[in-house]
Amino acid sequence: MSLHKLNPAEGSVKKSAKIIGRGQGSGKGGTATRGHKGAKSRSGYSKKVGFEGGQMPLQRRVPKFGFTNINRKEYTGINLDVIQSYINEGRFSEKITVSDLISERLAGKNDLIKILGRGKISSSVTIEAHKFTGTALSSIEKAGGQATTV
Repeated sequence: MSLHKLNPAEGSVKKSAKIIGRGQGSGKGGTATRGHKGAKSRSGYSKKVGFEGGQMPLQRRVPKFGFTNINRKEYTGINLDVIQSYINEGRFSEKITVSDLISERLAGKNDLIKILGRGKISSSVTIEAHKFTGTALSSIEKAGGQATTV
């Protein structure tokens, strides 16, 4: 063992970040690396969300108009052509329930389901959903099926 090979034990010495605000002797005295003047140099400064340096913030520049209904019901739409392709593949039987649509990942477990009228359905099936469009309802009944609202 030689003096030039001596080291402190592993983990005993922590390397700290620059020490600021401890007077002139630290080399970071005076302004303590905060620069001169301005809000950032003062104690208690915290930048507000959306602050753009005094420029008019985006959320105040963009015009606000219209109305958002907080009681709006959001439906997950499933088209008839998608249902027909699943029937052709053998993934659906004659009776299609909400749980079948969820298990096939066409909708989430908490979603409200609305059957939409795009495409044609040729199989006579009973479809169970929360809502149907007029065209979807007529297409299902024209094919000899039933539409049941849950």
